[in-house]
Amino acid sequence: MMKKNNKIVTSLALAGLGGLFYLCLNKRKVKIPNYVEVIEDFDTEKYMGKWYEIARIDFKYEKNLKNVSATYLLNKNGIIEVHNLGFDYINNKWKDANGKANFNGEMDKGALKVSFFGPFFSGYNIVMMEPDYGTALVFGENHDYLWILSREKTISTDIKQKYLNYAQEKGYNTANLTWTIHD
Repeated sequence: MMKKNNKIVTSLALAGLGGLFYLCLNKRKVKIPNYVEVIEDFDTEKYMGKWYEIARIDFKYEKNLKNVSATYLLNKNGIIEVHNLGFDYINNKWKDANGKANFNGEMDKGALKVSFFGPFFSGYNIVMMEPDYGTALVFGENHDYLWILSREKTISTDIKQKYLNYAQEKGYNTANLTWTIHD
């Protein structure tokens, strides 16, 4: 009986420590690179909804994907649910990834932290956006992550060039961008 009680106490203690660890990581801010200036007066409600990926710096989780979109939904707890979807044209199947985002500081700034893997967060910094919330330029936590997003499957040449120029000014090699196919 004593061994059984010890196992229960140990299990509860470990569960409690795990929960505390999760809460600490969830509350912790993600470092924003010094070259990143996020947008001010960010309107969470306007940002919610479906976005099409126009371009990205490719990385292993998006390799060989086309028709990529991200949908953001604000749940009743104030957490942003993230639903990414893309078609893997090599394996001929849809891939999805679901995560969550929280503000990485003040709620009126475009600095978020996103997690697809438990309590581990990455920076998601909205650095440019058109006033109608129709297109956005997003930098990750370093020069390996960049996305151009739009409410439509294409963007104007003027906006594209404006975003590319800004990214280059901030040290991004825009020649490394993958331009997402939408068909």
